[in-house]
Amino acid sequence: MSPHEIGLYASAAVVVSVGLQALVLAGSAAGQGAGAPAGAGPGGVLAVVRAALARRPRATLTLFAVMAVMAVLQYAVPALVEDLMRQPGALSDGQWWRAGTALLVQSSGITQIAMNLPALLVVGAVTESVLGWWRTLAVFLASGVLAHVVSLAGWSPRGGGDSVAVCGLLGALAVTCLLRGNTLGLTFKGTWYLLLIPVAGLFLCGLRNNHGAGLVAGCLLGLALATGTRARPTGQPAVA
Repeated sequence: MSPHEIGLYASAAVVVSVGLQALVLAGSAAGQGAGAPAGAGPGGVLAVVRAALARRPRATLTLFAVMAVMAVLQYAVPALVEDLMRQPGALSDGQWWRAGTALLVQSSGITQIAMNLPALLVVGAVTESVLGWWRTLAVFLASGVLAHVVSLAGWSPRGGGDSVAVCGLLGALAVTCLLRGNTLGLTFKGTWYLLLIPVAGLFLCGLRNNHGAGLVAGCLLGLALATGTRARPTGQPAVA
């Protein structure tokens, strides 16, 4: 295994492990998952996600529905993937729109679909319970499109998928918990490890991995939006 691969897998492990902690932390702070097992084990994650979904997060459910329909369509009409995904030379050819449409297709097929759609539902639902629907939608679209622009510019000219946008949601959630922890009943002592999310994002950018671009974009958007996330009583949905 090359040093590049070791760094890539190590960063992915950090993002997943710390990301699960962030979901439980944020969900619990938002008054979800009462009585859930402590930590980021399956029980804790399931509890906060179920509570977040019970609030019917409209942005997340809409995005999930769109991605599910597109997943079916890309198998019904195989040419759709090539028509919408990133392609080498697309920016120079004026096909800038592929930075957006690449979010709609999972170019690696069923494996990517099986990973990305559940991740969107889980991360999106908890993020929306903290940020509100329009911030969640804005972060998903902005970080996803930016990551695909970077990819088209040379990092990874061919491909597609929404995992980069899911990374953006995770980055925004982590930064919000760090900066607005006091309004969520959190302390920096209990959330400091969330700094590993932007660190991992920067490291992935150093490896020219587009998921790093999504993470960093999400963190920056979270930084910009955190001041607009108003405090609310525990157990109440976010003010959108």
